[in-house]
Amino acid sequence: MTEAKQHPEQPTNVVVLDPTAGRAAAGLSAATRPVSLEGKTVGLLDISKPRGDVFLSHLQQGLERRGAVVRTYRKPTFSKPAPVDLRQEIASQCDAVIEALAD
Repeated sequence: MTEAKQHPEQPTNVVVLDPTAGRAAAGLSAATRPVSLEGKTVGLLDISKPRGDVFLSHLQQGLERRGAVVRTYRKPTFSKPAPVDLRQEIASQCDAVIEALAD
C-alpha cells in the first residue's frame, strides 16, 4: 500500500488556539484619540522588558516637543499584567497611555 502525499495546493486544516482562556474582550472599542497632545498628560508604561526604558526615553522627548506632559510608570514584571492599583493610578492621572515593549 502506498502512502498518500498531500499536495501544496491542497488546503490543510489549521487549529487556532485562543490564549485568553475564553475571556474575550467582546463589546470593547478603542478609546477616542485626542485631537492634539498640547497640554495633555500622556502616561508611558514600561513593561520591564530589556531596553524598554531606552525606547520610552526617546518617545518622551518627542511627546514633550509636541506639548504633552509625560508621566512614566513601570510594571514590576513583564510576565504578568500590571497590578490593579497601577492601572487605576494611570487611568486617574493620564489622558492617554502608551505601553512600551522592547528587547
